[in-house]
Amino acid sequence: MKFGLIGFGAWGKHHAKAISQAPDGELVAIATSNEKTAEEARAHYPGIAVHDDYRELLAHREIETVDVVVPNHLHGKIGVDVLDAGKNLLLEKPMATSREDCDALIAARDRSGRLMSVAHDYRTSQQYVHIKELIEAGDLGQPTYVNINLFRNPFRLGSQGWRFSPEMVGSWILEEPVHFFDLVLWYMEPLGDPVSIIAASSSSDETLGLHENLSCIIRYASGAFAVISQSLAGFQHFTQVQVVGTEGSARSVWSGQMDRDPTPKVGLDVRTRHLKFERGVNECESVPLSADSEGFKLQSQINRIIKAFELGHEPTPGEEARKRVVICLAAEQSLKEGQEVQLVF
Repeated sequence: MKFGLIGFGAWGKHHAKAISQAPDGELVAIATSNEKTAEEARAHYPGIAVHDDYRELLAHREIETVDVVVPNHLHGKIGVDVLDAGKNLLLEKPMATSREDCDALIAARDRSGRLMSVAHDYRTSQQYVHIKELIEAGDLGQPTYVNINLFRNPFRLGSQGWRFSPEMVGSWILEEPVHFFDLVLWYMEPLGDPVSIIAASSSSDETLGLHENLSCIIRYASGAFAVISQSLAGFQHFTQVQVVGTEGSARSVWSGQMDRDPTPKVGLDVRTRHLKFERGVNECESVPLSADSEGFKLQSQINRIIKAFELGHEPTPGEEARKRVVICLAAEQSLKEGQEVQLVF
């Protein structure tokens, strides 16, 4: 599959590498936002076309799929242009920063007849995939509770400081907790859509308008609920995911010096309906895992996209990714209003 890549910043460089290393992928052209990154792209990928205008990349007839890795506020406009140019679209999360842009992307996909998938790469991490498989097999029973906690160092600034600009990032909820909302909706899928959310936050710099510390409770009609908490005022990078069902539970951890640590500590312990109870102690078993770095997840994601698009399948379609944006925006609304918000998807 012949790829074009729009965006060659810190994360875009990793995407370029993953495409180049994919057994069935070929990087044909790169579009960058400035001359500095254009020079880096030419140095790393000699012989590949490099453009300073992404529309020139879209003119390449041989390109089948375009991977878009740009600041959040550009996702909607560039994504629509990719689809209208007749290319398949792999779009970094979040899908967009507004409902309107999400709807525009879905409409562009439908009129173009092309494929679109949003890069919620936690779905390619072996520990989180294993939990999903346990739920689908019925080994945990019906999901009743999910708890996800992230404690980490502050964000990188990003090109031109975009992660610290509310106009460009949209929200820090859209930047990272969107991953966790995706996991919650993915795991709780048998229960239907959640019905409400309430959020609380604090920050060391309230003038920034972005939420350094955040906690949310997401409720379901069945009585099940999920709790998501994040602190960007911590150190290193530590994530814990707990899932409880009517017949079992699972707990995973991921810990590294940074989110891109190539050798993180990972763990997954599970208690399923198949394990016996003895003397009131809930027995569990550890699932063997290899180090699951961001680079590993990205490579798995690119390989998966190629196979899926070749079969006409969208791993994370726009309709699903849109719900993740909607729930992030509802969390922002809850923070502004100071009350629980009913979810309308």
